[in-house]
This record gives sequence, structure tokens and C-alpha cells, in this order.
Amino acid sequence: MDTNHSRRDFFKKAGVGAAGLTVGGVLPGFSATGYSRIIGANDRVNVAVVGVFSRGEELAINFARQSSACEVATICDVDSRAVDKCIESVRNIQTRAPRGERDFRRALENRDIDAIVLAMPDHWHAPAALLSLQAGKHVYLEKPVSYCPREGEMLLEANAKYGKVIQVGTQRRSWPRVAEAVKLIHEGIIGRVHFGKAWYVNDRAPIGRGSIAAVPEWLDWNLWQGPAPRTAFRDNIVHYNWHWFWHWGTGEALNNGTHWADLMCWAMNRTYPTQVSSFGERFYHDDDWETPDTQIINLKFGNEAQMIWEGYTCGGRQFSGSNVGVYFLGDLGAVHISGGNDYRVFDKRNNILREGRSDITIDPLNRVSPASQLDIIHINNFFDGIRRGTPQAAPIEAGHVSALLMHLANISMRTGRTLNINPANGHIINDHDAQRFWTRSYEPGWEPRV
Repeated sequence: MDTNHSRRDFFKKAGVGAAGLTVGGVLPGFSATGYSRIIGANDRVNVAVVGVFSRGEELAINFARQSSACEVATICDVDSRAVDKCIESVRNIQTRAPRGERDFRRALENRDIDAIVLAMPDHWHAPAALLSLQAGKHVYLEKPVSYCPREGEMLLEANAKYGKVIQVGTQRRSWPRVAEAVKLIHEGIIGRVHFGKAWYVNDRAPIGRGSIAAVPEWLDWNLWQGPAPRTAFRDNIVHYNWHWFWHWGTGEALNNGTHWADLMCWAMNRTYPTQVSSFGERFYHDDDWETPDTQIINLKFGNEAQMIWEGYTCGGRQFSGSNVGVYFLGDLGAVHISGGNDYRVFDKRNNILREGRSDITIDPLNRVSPASQLDIIHINNFFDGIRRGTPQAAPIEAGHVSALLMHLANISMRTGRTLNINPANGHIINDHDAQRFWTRSYEPGWEPRV
């Protein structure tokens, strides 16, 4: 980077008008005219990290470690305990301690913040990203990018409208050996690839039967719910168990299946399918869990290709020596990518033709920090996009496709039938009952808009 360039020149494309911010109302003092250009004190990217109880704290730590590229300026969470803990973690890494905010919209008001890292619950992902884009911020968005298909489409529209950098947190796209394996597939090492099969296996504990309870003093329950219609606080939802309730979460299909749908689409050069079918149930434990703990998803792409994802959230038994992974089958052989940064290429007689290995240990079941060393590559690709216009390894277009495939699978499962899909845009064909899941109802006044 040319250090003689001023920060104003450095971020000359960073600002856009902020008109249209509507989710939950705009905070007092917010002015669209203040966002015609984002200016800071130095050449580093100033970052706010939102949602830091678990995965978000690790992201904040990893961003702070990139001290030559960025400064974590603000930590935001509706849980005051999480804010304090994350501030302390970041304080031990970078020179200045970040400020803390309960309401992330305060960070959007701050013209010195250049980028927002979003690791909130699923129902907040797209609405928070839309607000951030409207405020002229670049966005690093954890997967899934949306709670429902329409939200993903809104993000595509916002991406075109505001012209900001959006990096989706499907980090395997930046892992060197995984990218190498995909490149080999694209170059034809196993011929025409017609089939991909991925899986996820875990042994999650039951979540019990929750009770309506007083909201803890450390939690802003209203802001945690945000765009979701209001419900009473229950004591077994916050923080992680919301994944398993349809009101806020999207189940294991989008919690982990999105990663593998993304990898299959990338390697097989596929976007929207022609048919989607899925079956799933809650087989394990007697508790409040609503989404399936066992689910099979079948994605058909005309007569050209097929993908399968199998989720065994409480099954425990590994496949091919890994809790997660994918096989690609082609005319000439197969490629196996495990949960780590490695791969193997087989011929049709099951002989290993080529291997790619990494010395970095990865724990795919670690929901906080499965591969922080490799995630650094993804994070710096985000910074390169802001600085130099470098294409993102995981652009929002790809993030929308992978999320949409899993959304369609959940819709198929919830309606109990196969869905016919328009391969041009991913829309459901001639099924009014299924179409009602395309969007959701929102708390009045919190509706997201582009």
C-alpha cells in the first residue's frame, strides 16, 4: 500500500448515503449526510464486531491480531457480560482497548468505523447487514447470510445498490489445500463431476424444557429479538439453543450444512437446483428442540448433477474418519475433502493418486474456533477487498446460493414434499403452501429494507 496516500483517498469509495435505515428505527443523532465519506485517523481499517458471546469473540481476537491491517475499535453485544469479556480479550492483543456498546447501531452512527463484523443469531444476520451497508460500512457476515430466502435476495440487491465489500464467513474457500482440491476438480482431475455427498456428525446434548422467566439484568431481550416477532423470555434459548427453534434459528442444515453446500456448489460449478427434497426428525432426547437432529437433503440439478447432505446432530458416529466432509464423484475417480485443510484424489479402483495435507490441526466440532490460523487468510482477503478491490473468496452471491439451498431443503421437509425449483433464480414453482416460507413476519417497525 502507498503510505503517501491519505486515508481519505484510501477509502474514497467507502461511503454511501444512509437513507433508508429502518430496522427498529434509527438512533437519535443518525444523519445520512454524515456518511458521504468514512474517514478515520490512520490507514488501518477500523472494525466493530457484533455478537461476541461465542464465535464472535474469536473473530474479534483474530481481527485484532491483524494489527497492521485493522484495529478493533468497538465491541457490541446485547449481553453486557460478553462485551466486558471480549474487550478484555482484545485489550491483551492490540494497543488500545475497544469501546463497548450494547446496541450495535451506535457503531453504525460512528463515522470512524469502516467495517462491521456480524456474528449475531441467524434472525439478525441479513437485517444487521442491510443496516450496515446503508450506513456505508463494509461487512464481514457469518453464515448463513439469511434467515429466509427473501432476505438473501435483499442482500444481493443491497450489494448492487451500495457497492460495499461483503465477505461471507464460509472460510473454507480460503483454506489453501481445500482451494487446491477445488482447482484440481475444475481442471478435470476426476473428469466430469456429477455427484457430491457431504455430512455433519455431532453428539449434541439435550436442551431441556425451558420456562418463562424474568429477563436477566445483563441481557437486552428486546434488542436480542430485534426483527423477530416478540415472545416472552425463556431460560433455555440464550445463547446457543436458539439454533434449534424455528422462530430464530434455521437448524443444523444452515448452521453447518451451509458450509458444505457452499463447497459442493463451488467445486461442481452449480447454483440453483431443479428439485429439492428433504426428510428430517427430532429423534434424540425429549426436550424443546424443534428443528431436526437427523436430516437428509437431496438436491437435483436437472439430469447433470446431484448433491446430498446428511446431518446427524446427535448421532455421534464418524464417516470416513471425520465428523464432517465431502466426496465428489466423477467419470475418472473421486475427491475426498475432510473437515480439515486436506484432500485425497482417488482413481476408479480406489487408488490414491494425489494428496494435499496441512500441519494445522483443525477441530470441526469446535463452534468457537475450529481453525483460527486459517481464518486469518479469509480475514485478510476481506481487507484486500476494501483496500485494493480484490475479489472476495466468499462473495455474497455464493453465500446466498448456499443458504438458499438449505432453506429450500428445510421448506421441503416442513411441507413434506419435493419442491420443483426454477434453475434460473432458485424460486419455488407452483406451490403456494411452500411459498409462505419464502419470507417471514417481522416485529412491526423492525422490517428490513434495501
